[in-house]
Amino acid sequence: MLSKTEYLLLDKKIAPKSKEGRTLLLAFLVGGLICTVGQGVSDLFKLAVPGADQKLLGEITSSVMIFLGAALTGFGLYDRIGKYAGAGSIVPITGFANSVVSPAMEYRSEGMIFGVMCKMFVVAGPIIVSGVSSSIVVGLIYWLVGVLK
Repeated sequence: MLSKTEYLLLDKKIAPKSKEGRTLLLAFLVGGLICTVGQGVSDLFKLAVPGADQKLLGEITSSVMIFLGAALTGFGLYDRIGKYAGAGSIVPITGFANSVVSPAMEYRSEGMIFGVMCKMFVVAGPIIVSGVSSSIVVGLIYWLVGVLK
């Protein structure tokens, strides 16, 4: 039987070395690059559509970034990026597009209805439900606070 100290020494000797620093750096760089691309898209549309307000620019930029995330997933590139970037690739809006498109592609052999349409929200569905439910609760609280004033 090993003592606690002997066990900890053995564990330290056998356990693989952590790549946490490298992983954090890649997540930061890739997430920052995705956000930089988004800012570039916004700036390009600001030049292309003079007088556009921030809301419109945000909507256009979000749409373009979702399209890019879906397209990169369709070409098999987003999963490769995610393999190295981790959370840096799933946190931006492009990661949401990836979470919808990936299951749809995986289950397309089961047909349009039972494959693509039923499975496309397997990953993103709970997130959408949580977001909508939370927004309803926060909205009700905000409304009650307004009524009780």
